[in-house]
Amino acid sequence: MLSKHFQSAEYLYRHVASSSIPKQLHCLALRLANEHATNANARLQLPSPELVPTLVDNSYFHFVLASDNILATSVVATSLVYNSLHPDNVVIHIITDRKTYSPMQAWFSLHPLTPAVIEVKALHHFDWFAKGKVPVLEAMEKDQRARAQFRGGSSAIVANNTEKPYVIAAKLQAMSPKYNSLMNHVRIYLPEVVFLDDDLVVQTDLSPLWDIDMNGKVNGAVETCRGGDKFVMSKRFKSYLNFSHPMISENFDANECAWAYGMNIFDLEAWRSTNISHNYHYWLEENLKSDLSLWQLGTLPPGLIAFHGYVHIIDPFWHMLGLGYQENTSIADVKNAAVIHFNGRAKPWLDIAFPQLRALWTK
Repeated sequence: MLSKHFQSAEYLYRHVASSSIPKQLHCLALRLANEHATNANARLQLPSPELVPTLVDNSYFHFVLASDNILATSVVATSLVYNSLHPDNVVIHIITDRKTYSPMQAWFSLHPLTPAVIEVKALHHFDWFAKGKVPVLEAMEKDQRARAQFRGGSSAIVANNTEKPYVIAAKLQAMSPKYNSLMNHVRIYLPEVVFLDDDLVVQTDLSPLWDIDMNGKVNGAVETCRGGDKFVMSKRFKSYLNFSHPMISENFDANECAWAYGMNIFDLEAWRSTNISHNYHYWLEENLKSDLSLWQLGTLPPGLIAFHGYVHIIDPFWHMLGLGYQENTSIADVKNAAVIHFNGRAKPWLDIAFPQLRALWTK
């Protein structure tokens, strides 16, 4: 019992640490913002005018990163370009928020990844972002107010003596600001691109992803219900959704295999012929109306629902999960994966990262 208490306390401490902005990242953003204001070379148009046509050229490989973390975005983009067999055919669309736009633009102006094409845009640059046109904004505002009163927050979760420590860890992870941020929801508006999270490293050429036959599906993703990793809590729908609620139990199978966000292929043409975005907003609103009784935490639950029936399962080689919470991850397995994902609290840029795994991010 004492051991369980210490484990739970450790998870809480890690949760608090992972929710904070490291001083060095904050200082980096400030320095880059100053550089953007004083140095014309730090505010170049990205991409340059002659490369703008590539942004809509389907002969290129298009990747999308949505992040407000400059350093993490740089690692993903650099590893992607470095491992590409045809970097001159790579286009990376970086989407950030208003406050991070200037520092992000400064970074990639001063550190270009030539010959790849880099686009940096802020959410407010998009026409569809105007409030009133984006139902998820209103839903998220209500969601944040509800979470402010959610059963005492993280302390209450840790105080729950009936759950195993790694269940508590999963719930704390889902309460992280990252999982409630607009940057995490923006992927639903990427209506063939590959979406990459900002807490991963690319280790091989990803162009073969465009050769995968999606069989008319919209979202290509790896499953999370197979394998021996007991710490992957999100294995099946019942791990995310409340099947005691009739709206859930009448529409979904509790034992259906879940899939992962982080490295996803989106077929935009197939997407446009569906009602995925409408369903996403509908279920977000229904969950709020039900006082978060359909699901409580995380951004994957509404994704599981909205993309239900539209997911094509890809080989797990393409996306290895768990480096942010599974300390005893096999280094041999990691080296054989196309993309390694530091999902979890122990992000590689934090002091709480696992040293032997951080080396894979800093190399």
